[in-house]
Amino acid sequence: MRHSTPLPFDATDKPVIWTVSVSRLSDLFRDITLEYDDLATIEPINLGFDEAAKHIRERLATERCDAVISAGSNAAYLKGRLSVPVVIAKFSGLDVMQALARARRVSDRIGIVTYQAPLAELAEFSATFGFHVEQRTYVTEEDARAQINDLKAAGIKAIVGAGLITDLAEEAGLTGVFVYSATSIRHAFDDALEMARLTQLESNRHRARNAVVTDTLLAKHGINDLRGDSAAMEAVRQAVVLYAKSAATVLIQGETGCGKELVAQAIHREAPRTLGQNRPFVAVNCGAIAESLLESELFGHEEGAFTGARRGGHAGLFEAANRGTLFLDEIGEMPLTLQTRLLRVLEEREVVRVGGTRPIPVHVRIISATHCDLEQRVREGRFRADLFYRLAVLRLTLPPLRARPEDVLSLAEWSLKNALASLGARSHPNLHAEMAACAPLLQRYGWPGNVRELRNLTERLALFLAAEPLQALTPAFVLSVAPELATGGSEPKPVTAPERVSDVLARFGGRRDAAADYLGISRTTLWRKLKAEG
Repeated sequence: MRHSTPLPFDATDKPVIWTVSVSRLSDLFRDITLEYDDLATIEPINLGFDEAAKHIRERLATERCDAVISAGSNAAYLKGRLSVPVVIAKFSGLDVMQALARARRVSDRIGIVTYQAPLAELAEFSATFGFHVEQRTYVTEEDARAQINDLKAAGIKAIVGAGLITDLAEEAGLTGVFVYSATSIRHAFDDALEMARLTQLESNRHRARNAVVTDTLLAKHGINDLRGDSAAMEAVRQAVVLYAKSAATVLIQGETGCGKELVAQAIHREAPRTLGQNRPFVAVNCGAIAESLLESELFGHEEGAFTGARRGGHAGLFEAANRGTLFLDEIGEMPLTLQTRLLRVLEEREVVRVGGTRPIPVHVRIISATHCDLEQRVREGRFRADLFYRLAVLRLTLPPLRARPEDVLSLAEWSLKNALASLGARSHPNLHAEMAACAPLLQRYGWPGNVRELRNLTERLALFLAAEPLQALTPAFVLSVAPELATGGSEPKPVTAPERVSDVLARFGGRRDAAADYLGISRTTLWRKLKAEG
């Protein structure tokens, strides 16, 4: 679990978290609460929607609450009606696949009902595996009931969804399959703890300046997580140890999925105490946050700096990372206007909040990462040359997975064992031999998504193996679960100068996720580029 090595809070500092649910999710909340008793004061509120909002607002007048955890339509309702942060518990793709597997034991006629938006990936999954699922969406409880009645009339026997959906399905005489897993709920609890602790860090500048930092701001991965026996990975590990001895900036370059943040955390963890080993590690994806918000997130803002500015102001990520490391992922996507401000912070070692005039001293080590050619962007005038050289005192290029095929097998076996363990399943005694038989299939594939894609594949394999313990891990079985391996894969193709992003989007039939993967950029960056093209 992600909270396995927490730094304890004093009794007076313990975060206060309220869970809100009126469905069977309450039982899962209660079970997970027991695991967090030593980390937070957690109280269940068995109310929903307007009743819950009124109840919480009344109590907030005299009581403290650092975060609320809820899910689905209930969470969406509360989020816009409470001043306290609302953490939305979300189910994962793995949760959906597990729920569908359980539903299929009941019937081949399966429906899934989700709040507001359908699951885009489910259509592709259904087409790939010949596993038809009827999708519906809802906004209100009445809408949900109507969708379930419609599915029942169409002959659907099992319905996958959140608590409200499964309750309504069973009310209609169908089988309701609850989609949330304990792992997803733990993620929500961890997010709530992180939110509470960051708020505490921001409001207590004395602690921040003296580096009393919570575990949520500490790097969780070290050099031992950089796996692989190839010469290329050994060179990476040696560079990590060497660079960790210096306070100079580091630029990490590599394709999407190569593990750039993992390397950044390892550099931070390997550093001597004076350079930040037990000090905060703060990460931000410069391509995933809108330009209007990124400035405030990085540099903070004063009260009244803009509409919606937080009362009392807001400390930015530079202040949160003081005396530690700030990791700037997708640095190549940072707008030019913010590049100028970033350069000034690096030169002056002080930050001025948006809407403020008072410089705040910060001592932060900068590690940045990019999948693009920053030197080319400098030549094109899209990235400041002086900032590039300021960020790239030390450089490290990560090899793509296809460049180290000798690591594929060991990485796959290690990832599969972890994925099986997370499902509570045991590995086959002869797993190593079975993996060796799959070596040609795995090693000739190009792995355009690199280690991240390999990890995703092993999670998919683990799901099927856990459902069918007697199934051998043969090349034919792997291909049936991952038919993309038969294509051979290819390395990501960067967009060429004459090629418009809109043309790439059209080539993929308007599928923004596929176009973004092809270009090696985030969906947020894709949207920004489309908007720039007009």
